[in-house]
Amino acid sequence: MMLQYMHMLFTKAKTDFLEYLEIEQNRSQKTIANYDHYLTRLSDYGGDINVEDINQELVRKWRLWLNRLGTNMNDELQKSTLNYHLIALRSFLKFCHKRNIPCLAPDTIELSRTRRPQVTFLNEDELARLFAQPDPNTLAGLRDRAILELLFSSGLRVSELVGLDRDHINLKRREFTVRGKGQKDRPVFISTEAAKWIQDYLDKRTDTTKPLFIRYGGRKTVDRTGNYHRLTARSVQRLVAHYALLAGITKHVSPHTMRHSFATNLLMNGADLRSVQAMLGHSNISTTQIYTHVTDPHLRAVHEKFHHM
Repeated sequence: MMLQYMHMLFTKAKTDFLEYLEIEQNRSQKTIANYDHYLTRLSDYGGDINVEDINQELVRKWRLWLNRLGTNMNDELQKSTLNYHLIALRSFLKFCHKRNIPCLAPDTIELSRTRRPQVTFLNEDELARLFAQPDPNTLAGLRDRAILELLFSSGLRVSELVGLDRDHINLKRREFTVRGKGQKDRPVFISTEAAKWIQDYLDKRTDTTKPLFIRYGGRKTVDRTGNYHRLTARSVQRLVAHYALLAGITKHVSPHTMRHSFATNLLMNGADLRSVQAMLGHSNISTTQIYTHVTDPHLRAVHEKFHHM
């Protein structure tokens, strides 16, 4: 069996790997496209070589090439972006190893050291100021208030939020299921306040369009059938940043800041890390651990209050 694959070309093995991700691993199209993009950069650098020719020296030179590739914003790729390429290569090599295709050992691909990301979150005063900015007397303002409340109440990713339809969300029970990264389903719970604002927004709508949040204004508000277009992730990012500016918040605020605020609020009020991990939809607890240093002052207060001689 080994001889059959002795000289398999990288591009052929890559195609097999991407099909494996789709069919056997049930990965999302976006994930597959990302892996394709990262692995294509290896053939951009080294050409269509045989899989067995991918060695430590080639990987070292490829990393150097990637590091100097740069982006529109920077002369060098960020370490995290570089790691995405290496993770894709490692997954590809694991696939080859399983298929008895001679290849470099996957565990020899070491990731670059990265700094732990700085978590930005809003305190109660900042959240109150932010929520007060949209004008509830307009339909767009009602929608925006509902979006802000939902982001903070649920910890949803912006891609998950814009993918919601009206019939996805149960406002009476204040819970629903969302499909997140890796096609994993998780339960989402929302506050009475968030449910109220969503209901107020839906009550004022006169259309029967399926998406929960729709676009108002602009040339492409309605499609050919008269249905409103779904609000995009980019639009939500813009509106969150706009209201933060109006609220006089100087830090950079995005939908992900609201997700950080959701997680931090839970931890500061005594939630355990595993529960927060489940509510955020993190597959690995180490991802959730970026929030632990945020709660350090809270832990200090607990220590001083309860730890006595």
